[in-house]
Amino acid sequence: MTGRAGNPRVGILMGSESDLSVMESAFRILDDFEVPYEVRILSAHRSPDETARYADSAGQRGVQVLIAGAGWAAHLAGVVASRTTLPVIGVPIDSSPLQGMDALLATVQMPPGIPVATMCIGRGGALNAALFALQILALNDRTLDGKLKAYRVRMTEEVLGDRNSKLTEYLANRKQEGTA
Repeated sequence: MTGRAGNPRVGILMGSESDLSVMESAFRILDDFEVPYEVRILSAHRSPDETARYADSAGQRGVQVLIAGAGWAAHLAGVVASRTTLPVIGVPIDSSPLQGMDALLATVQMPPGIPVATMCIGRGGALNAALFALQILALNDRTLDGKLKAYRVRMTEEVLGDRNSKLTEYLANRKQEGTA
């Protein structure tokens, strides 16, 4: 499945369909930046041959960065990284009884020589994975670099502008109510 028209530059893998609600954060960021991507459900354990074929062929299809989200034992990112020299970004999913700690440790504890960039657990990790993928792509794409810089400016303006105004209003209301 391709998320945007054009040759995919980012490949997004999920260990199961249940990971979709978390990985949706990555889709939104890539859509906002108009970067083509493809999405697949592949499992390091339940579909190892297909996972290996995907990792082996991703670069030939023009994919430049891979994002792998998985829960529980979360070997997906590591298996993919073992099959390609493309950058792999792991997103631990909080789907297990251990609330993602097992996935975090499985993703971050790669043996020397097979790196996986690991994000935080859950939706924030998926969002950051997409942004990190964009930063990697922006190394050779001035337009994308400009979009990332504009994104950062907008974040700064939101924090300094609207959010501080709301905080000031909240504190003023508390003071008027005599609770400050």
